[in-house]
Amino acid sequence: MSGALAGIPARGRWALVGCLVCQIGLGTAYVFSPILKTIVAEFEWSRAAFSLGRAPLILAMSLSFPVVGALADRYGPRFVLSGCTVLLGASFGLMSRMDGYAEFLLLNAMLGFALAGLGDIVVGAVAAQWVTAGRGLVLGIVYTGSNIGGTIVPLLAARILESESWRLALMSVAVGAVVLILPFAAFAVRGPASGERVLETGPADRDGGTDLDLGQALRTRSFWLLAGVLFAFYFYYVAIIEHLVPHLTDIGYSNARAAASLSFSVALGIGGKLAIGMLADRIATRTATLLNFALLTLASFLLLAVGTPGVLPVFLVLQGFATAAENVLLPLMVAECFGVRHLARIYGALMLALFAGVLGQVFAGAVFDQRGSYELAFVCFAVLNVGALVALAGARDERSAEVSGAMGAQWT
Repeated sequence: MSGALAGIPARGRWALVGCLVCQIGLGTAYVFSPILKTIVAEFEWSRAAFSLGRAPLILAMSLSFPVVGALADRYGPRFVLSGCTVLLGASFGLMSRMDGYAEFLLLNAMLGFALAGLGDIVVGAVAAQWVTAGRGLVLGIVYTGSNIGGTIVPLLAARILESESWRLALMSVAVGAVVLILPFAAFAVRGPASGERVLETGPADRDGGTDLDLGQALRTRSFWLLAGVLFAFYFYYVAIIEHLVPHLTDIGYSNARAAASLSFSVALGIGGKLAIGMLADRIATRTATLLNFALLTLASFLLLAVGTPGVLPVFLVLQGFATAAENVLLPLMVAECFGVRHLARIYGALMLALFAGVLGQVFAGAVFDQRGSYELAFVCFAVLNVGALVALAGARDERSAEVSGAMGAQWT
């Protein structure tokens, strides 16, 4: 990491380290898969009810992304990241003491807003300010924070669950997140001041014309294609985060082994983000994104056969790499299609598609409750991923299209 950051002044390096640490907060969302069956048993909920209870989290996140982008633009990233870190700790702490479904709904909504603030939009915008070209590597480094958190948290939760309770697991996440993240959010994260040098990491961004604002982006084909791709991705991805550990325990794995499998997959994403970041600096972003979604689609088909000997490790590798790499590639695709000037607002609007995660996780839970198996849900996920891959091929640089359209209009 030090070599990659050699071109940035010390204050900038600390800012990027702070962004990475803040991303660890996003990884705390992985805590629920190992404790799902225990909570369901204690409160006598169905799996669909548990997933529906998590819907306010996804809804709050998806609705908060545009707000978070606007707040970061107006008040700065420190304000957003520090406030959301405190809210993250409060959400998990209160959830560890909940006694019923209504509290579960409310606290998931609180947690969703906190995760939105610590997510890709704010830290991605800060990281992009420190980079003038080839942003893939730096974004890849920063975004590994969520994988670090997602690797540690399920293992921690499963270990605590063995000897204590899900309540202590959630409280431990609450305290640990605030103690670790808040100092970095409050004192490390910042954008470059006027005149500070920024990192040259690769070939210069291609000048495709004037950057588009949100209103202009909404009128383009690529915005809606990318929105559809993100819808399909989160419909699949959030459901797998929620239901992978229960599924593996259903087919014979211990809870500890299943949680370790989830952690292993998330840990692989660290290498995936770094690798895809370097690759995206060397080949076209669109090509790298298409290749990655092809791997994701293959993983979704392998999910249907994870009970077959030898298939689970392959699935975990592909799933971990491809889902992590998406976090790096989609912001780069947004920048390639619309420019970077209004990246936070445009990407924030696109991330409204995260609400698809509610539908995906509830759909998977309902299928299991009705059939006693996730198979039908997994088939639907695979088919939807094929559609996303096809849609992604139609995205283009809309800045060039905007310029060409304006020039054409002058001659009519």
